[in-house]
Amino acid sequence: MLAAGETDIARDELVWLLSECPDFLDAHVHLGLLALEEDDCKLARGHFGRAYQLCLEALDAAGSPRPVPHDLAGNRPFHEAAKGLVHCLVRTGRAGMARDVCRRMAPLDPTDPLGIQRLPQDRTS
Repeated sequence: MLAAGETDIARDELVWLLSECPDFLDAHVHLGLLALEEDDCKLARGHFGRAYQLCLEALDAAGSPRPVPHDLAGNRPFHEAAKGLVHCLVRTGRAGMARDVCRRMAPLDPTDPLGIQRLPQDRTS
């Protein structure tokens, strides 16, 4: 639906999916991206933040395994949520919180393929 430009339908479907499964990471990430496209940074931060928090809870429950590389498909929503969250935090003047997310993410994938570690510096320098 998104690829076909059916943004409203996609949003409705994603919201419905979250009503049935509130912990569906991909839905949160996609809704965060849609909110950013509409310049709703507060809503985007909520979706990215929820996905990020769910992943942290899962990692903590699993004994904090490392690394958590982005190149494994199952880890990508976590990294994408973290990137979106950092972007939103920086954009809304919460650079300190953004740096906290960066510190938490850095050891999980030191290669940082999404450039998460650069985001706070890009906006605050």
